[in-house]
Amino acid sequence: MRIGLFTDTYPPYINGVSTSVFSLKQALEKAGHQVFLVTVNPDNMKYKYEENGKIIKLPGVPVRIYDYRLTGIYPIRVINKIKKWKLDVIHSHTEFGVGTFARLIAKQLNIPLVHTYHTMYEDYVHYITKGYFKKSSKKLVEYLTKFYCDTTANELIVPTKKTWDLFKEKYKMNKNIYIIPSGMNLERFYKEKINAEELKTIRKKINVNKSDFILLFVGRIGKEKNIEFLLDCHKDLKKTIHNLKLIIVGDGPEKEEIENKVKKDKLDGVIFTGMVPWNQIQNYYALSDIFVTASTTETQGLTVIEAMAAGTVPVCINDDSFKLTVIDDLNGRIFKNKKEYKNIITDLYLDRDKLNKLSNQASINAELHSSRHYADSVLLVYKNAINNKKNKTNFIKKLFSTNKNN
Repeated sequence: MRIGLFTDTYPPYINGVSTSVFSLKQALEKAGHQVFLVTVNPDNMKYKYEENGKIIKLPGVPVRIYDYRLTGIYPIRVINKIKKWKLDVIHSHTEFGVGTFARLIAKQLNIPLVHTYHTMYEDYVHYITKGYFKKSSKKLVEYLTKFYCDTTANELIVPTKKTWDLFKEKYKMNKNIYIIPSGMNLERFYKEKINAEELKTIRKKINVNKSDFILLFVGRIGKEKNIEFLLDCHKDLKKTIHNLKLIIVGDGPEKEEIENKVKKDKLDGVIFTGMVPWNQIQNYYALSDIFVTASTTETQGLTVIEAMAAGTVPVCINDDSFKLTVIDDLNGRIFKNKKEYKNIITDLYLDRDKLNKLSNQASINAELHSSRHYADSVLLVYKNAINNKKNKTNFIKKLFSTNKNN
């Protein structure tokens, strides 16, 4: 099969979508398929061709939301290049920018379009509106999302039941929606793959010891991630767990505000690493005991799966985005409030046997989210999209022919 992946974000830029697309591309190629990619050039306003023309990077402009860039430039030479790919199916991973290009190409070349909805945009409106026009902005986001996902896409994929509910119950979308959790290349997170010397260097760099009990958060430092919750709990936990450390990996618009809170509250043992290179992130999971998140805005939470693959026990807030991954008291823990969170952390600190059991089960269950499993599931959707498109075209031809004869 000849498959075109269209995405606004791709490595070396690190986030859940870029990780998902990269893993899918690798798994599809490993299965013998031809994979082509259209994305944004994160470095400058130039066109870039890689992998013998199988990757096209379009000029993109910053949108002032983290490091995202969007493109609206679709020249004839790029369209002609994509025509020569002779794609069987297009799989878009963004609603705007390159996603718009995917929709135009699919329509112009009559190629079936599969779309994966990765981001709960309603949770991010505040970055654009700064608190103004919140209600009308969410309505606009709903309209645009429904237009792209329902009107233009032949088949729709979502990563969790939470996202499925958004489309079926709130948006009242009447079409097939496939729940397929995003897959990942998990091998680099395995304990046996970790370089001991690199781990030693990082421990020294961020000043943590093997005797420390380490909590880890990985993600954007933004309001929607609810990092203040973790800091408030850390202050109380530190009173009884003196060797407790909280490592915060990432960057974002609220970083300065969060750092100021740490200083104001005189919190001890909170470490900010900033952005960590993609090929180093596995080391931070490896040196941590527990991965923590209080975010309720995830569509799936790929960092939770990374943590599980590393054997780092996930402790997550009670949110639908984690329920397909984390089973409470089997491969991780789920909390509803600050009291439960603090009790769980204290309990796992005191009971290392339980911590180890959860760790082992987390590693086992992470395999359900391997890139191979993900690719196999997505391929079935591609086949449905191609067959449904073919049947619809044949029906229209037959109808046209009947009307012509009459």
